[in-house]
Amino acid sequence: MRHRTKNHLLTQEQIEALFKRAEVGRIATLNKDGYPYVLPMHFVYADSKIYVHGLPKGQKIDNIKSNPKVCFEIDEMISLLYDGIEEACDVNTEFNSIIVQGNAIIVEEFSEKREALSKIVEKFTPHLMEKELPDAMINGTAVIRIDIVECIGRYYK
Repeated sequence: MRHRTKNHLLTQEQIEALFKRAEVGRIATLNKDGYPYVLPMHFVYADSKIYVHGLPKGQKIDNIKSNPKVCFEIDEMISLLYDGIEEACDVNTEFNSIIVQGNAIIVEEFSEKREALSKIVEKFTPHLMEKELPDAMINGTAVIRIDIVECIGRYYK
């Protein structure tokens, strides 16, 4: 399908809108044996960067420490396109997607961690925005920033 979608590129405005409305993205890292490791994660897009958060230990963190090159993917299926189709192989999908290649950085600076976590709270639990994030929670949470090297958005209708 790539040959059909090379002409179906999302605009920068459409990419940013999808980043804002999508709730889950998938981060792909490589483990020490060279195998891909993919995790679905809540995320926020801010200042042309992607932020995710989680536990400060685990395979994702280990993988990023040994190789910061990551892929991040978002997609939304809008509908199946099967009207007038008589063969299952001819059914298609209306979708939007973004694929990012970038470098993941484990954020150490306290103020950047606080800002990223505040933006995550704002996106997913806006009714709790007025509550102060405890310093211990900020210190105990891993925040990963993905600096985007390449970002391609595609659609199909």
